[in-house]
Amino acid sequence: MVAQTTLPPSQPKTILPDPYNLLKERPKKWNIRDDPITWSNWYKHINWLHTPLLIAIPVLSIYGLFTTSLTKYTAIWAVVYYFVTGLGITAGYHRLWAHRAYKASRAFEIFLIFAASGAVEGSIRWWCRDHRAHHRYTDTNKDPYNAHKGLLYSHVGWMILKHNPNEVGRVDISDLNADPLIVIQHKHYGLFAIVMGFVLPTIVAGLGWGDYWGGFYYAALLRLTFVHHATFCVNSLAHYFGNHTFDDRRSPRDHFITAILSLGEGYHNFHHEFPQDYRNAIKFYQYDPTKWLIKFLSYFGLTLHLKKFPENEINKGIILMEQKKLDQKKISYSVG
Repeated sequence: MVAQTTLPPSQPKTILPDPYNLLKERPKKWNIRDDPITWSNWYKHINWLHTPLLIAIPVLSIYGLFTTSLTKYTAIWAVVYYFVTGLGITAGYHRLWAHRAYKASRAFEIFLIFAASGAVEGSIRWWCRDHRAHHRYTDTNKDPYNAHKGLLYSHVGWMILKHNPNEVGRVDISDLNADPLIVIQHKHYGLFAIVMGFVLPTIVAGLGWGDYWGGFYYAALLRLTFVHHATFCVNSLAHYFGNHTFDDRRSPRDHFITAILSLGEGYHNFHHEFPQDYRNAIKFYQYDPTKWLIKFLSYFGLTLHLKKFPENEINKGIILMEQKKLDQKKISYSVG
């Protein structure tokens, strides 16, 4: 008779969780934006910081049109300050800090900080974080101004409604956090915006030619209305109207009208394919005053290391899109 050995009972295997799934499926915390908007909760979905400003500024500017005469000097000052603050956004917030398409002297950076603050579009840190997310997650729910949610949403709705923290696209802004000037502007942005957006344009007109109310209504409020919606057009119109010159997998498009409205930012299909190029328009006849400014200042050492994608790569994009259009035409015809 053979003796039988008794084996200890086997222990159940411990199944360790997949760390990659943990990263992909982080538990979500409920947010009001997870719920549909209804008559009983609509006010909870509203961003009550942005919305009053976006409504009050154009409404008060219209009131000023009917109550305050526009003088010649105030009109000139309003247009000049429109370009100063608008280029502060396009050359500063967008091409310098969001995309690092070139480098700037410290003196020009300081100028851009004050100029862009006059556009009252948020701090550098806030603006660039959202814009980098827009490029990284274009046309998805993590895109702050997702064009697939509609023209109105991508134009202004994304600022009227709160952001859903469960859909925030993660991006790296360590370079912005390491810049003391950007940190100071972010920390004291309210003061920057009030002084540069409202006080300065009013004071210049008032002290210059005695037109305080004209400076307030035209150079401050009406100018801000135009600057705001010029920038918003890049998020909305530039994703709906125009051509897919370099790629058609995403919504950005090229159109000269959008470029005129946005100080040269309308060649948006090019920009999304080659985001670190300091140019938005690559043809000499295309309207891009931001590019002209950056290039002009490079002759004086105020802008440096202007980045350009190789012409070969740009031309490859054009040829591939032309070939794609030809292939689509072939399909549409019956070839024997």
